[in-house]
Amino acid sequence: MSTFGTHFKVTTYGESHCLSVGCIVDGCPPGMALTEADIQPQMTRRRPGQSAITTPRNEKDRVEIQSGTEFGITLGTPIGMRVMNENQRKQDYGNQTMDIYPRPSHADWTYMEKYGVKASSGGGRSSARETIGRVAGGAIAEKYLREAYGVEIVAFTNSIGNEFLFPPTPEHPTCATNPEYLKLIEVITREKVDQFLPVRCPNDEVTRRMEKLVADYKEKEDSIGGTVTCVIRNCPTGLGEPCFDKLEATLAHAMLSIPATKGFEIGSGFGGCQVPGSIHNDPFIKAPVVPAGTGHASVQRPRLTTKTNNSGGVQGGISNGAPIYFTVAFKPPATIGQAQTTANYDTAEGVLEAKGRHDPCVVPRAVPIVEAMAALVIMDAVLAQQARTAARALLPPLKGVVPVQETQNGVQS
Repeated sequence: MSTFGTHFKVTTYGESHCLSVGCIVDGCPPGMALTEADIQPQMTRRRPGQSAITTPRNEKDRVEIQSGTEFGITLGTPIGMRVMNENQRKQDYGNQTMDIYPRPSHADWTYMEKYGVKASSGGGRSSARETIGRVAGGAIAEKYLREAYGVEIVAFTNSIGNEFLFPPTPEHPTCATNPEYLKLIEVITREKVDQFLPVRCPNDEVTRRMEKLVADYKEKEDSIGGTVTCVIRNCPTGLGEPCFDKLEATLAHAMLSIPATKGFEIGSGFGGCQVPGSIHNDPFIKAPVVPAGTGHASVQRPRLTTKTNNSGGVQGGISNGAPIYFTVAFKPPATIGQAQTTANYDTAEGVLEAKGRHDPCVVPRAVPIVEAMAALVIMDAVLAQQARTAARALLPPLKGVVPVQETQNGVQS
């Protein structure tokens, strides 16, 4: 369906070539300062037409808050947000091939099978235009998390095609054991990531190789995929709802709902399968003392942390206070200009040469989308845990039981 979340809900609407796209956010706490200026930076990072290796569709993606705030303050009521589509070109799809052929590996055929009808131009709801609502909602969630807990969410391009920021090696089959990678996720910022446009890979040499690779595929009217890595820092402990809504499960759900995604791994991921348990286990150690005047005032740090972080900040489906990091795989965009032999809707074989304006690689523009979905997951988990700890706080203390540390915001840490 079109709604994500249980306590902090985001419902997106719109198709790639309709009048507008946007969302309704329900469950935002009241009393938070919020204007379009808080949301627009992420919208601008996501928008098309950013460089020569993205789609040339020219959309400004200016967000407008329609409801749920007054005088720049959230009211606790549903927040409606809208972005007008300004640069649609439906005529690109009104030709003899695009009308009669479902695009290979696209959603054209499956949408027709499910609904019996589909948008006649663009990708409809399967288009990346739908993610505008996700990014808008995620920006609101992220502002609350940052102000309440000091949460930081940063994503970056980890690979494109066969070009890797951290190639797997026999010594480090997973990035989780690579000290350089672990150092990067501790300090990387969005400002640093955006210094490496247009691909958003935080390494000059690798960025140049990735940019050339994408440009080569674009020149051949082809496409290529890649991966995005995301880190969540300063996340409160105790988030996640075992058994079926474990934190890594909801993160995977969120990420695999993004268009063009084909894989998800957290912590050591698939490479961790090659590491013995004696190395993979994360021993507990006493957490370092946070110096006075640093960190976030409302967040008490846990007494324990881990010496290593192969778990990716989640154990038993619950956050443990360490940085949460994961990687999302994106396939090559399905719509390419090369002639492809395929079947039409009437089963007759023919040749499709797709038209329209499309990204040769979605990975660079997926970075803020991954950040947004991460924010939505953590926000929903925070509200669930706040409700639990607030309800528990009303009960008389149990005799002989050591009380769990709690922050003033109701999330244990």
